[in-house]
Amino acid sequence: MVKTRINTKVKSSNKNFASYFDDNTPLEVLNIFKTEIKKVQKSLKGIEQIYTKDLKWFEKLSDRIAEIGGSWKFIVSFLVFIFIWMAVNIFVLATQAFDPYPFILLNLCLSCLAALQAPLILMSQSRGSKRDQARAEMDLEKDLRDLKIDHSSHLILLKLQKDMAKLKQKIK
Repeated sequence: MVKTRINTKVKSSNKNFASYFDDNTPLEVLNIFKTEIKKVQKSLKGIEQIYTKDLKWFEKLSDRIAEIGGSWKFIVSFLVFIFIWMAVNIFVLATQAFDPYPFILLNLCLSCLAALQAPLILMSQSRGSKRDQARAEMDLEKDLRDLKIDHSSHLILLKLQKDMAKLKQKIK
């Protein structure tokens, strides 16, 4: 979608933009814009492909567990489960509770869940931080390209300013 908008803007502005310069200038500027846009689009596609292409099933699983385990829906549902567990053992099964008051079985289950969930979440966060680092590097690269385009545009504007000064002198 972004590619379409950018290409449409470049194509629609070719005629207006080209009218301000001599025959060689618009082609140079437009070619710079087009090549820089293509580089950015290629980089954007590359980052997602790199980080999603080679994920193994357990990496996808850890991403999914991190997504679910870090949500409010999980926290609330887990709290509800714990309160139901305690209510059943205290009130419903008061005489023959399968996990009486200190709730040793519940503590064991919670400890196992935490012991398994924590490393999976950390693995997912590690992959996410690597992906974010790559995006930050790509943003820096894009900013440097933008700087190059700005510099080129500035040079063109200076040339226009000189040409306008020459035209004013000829008119006088």
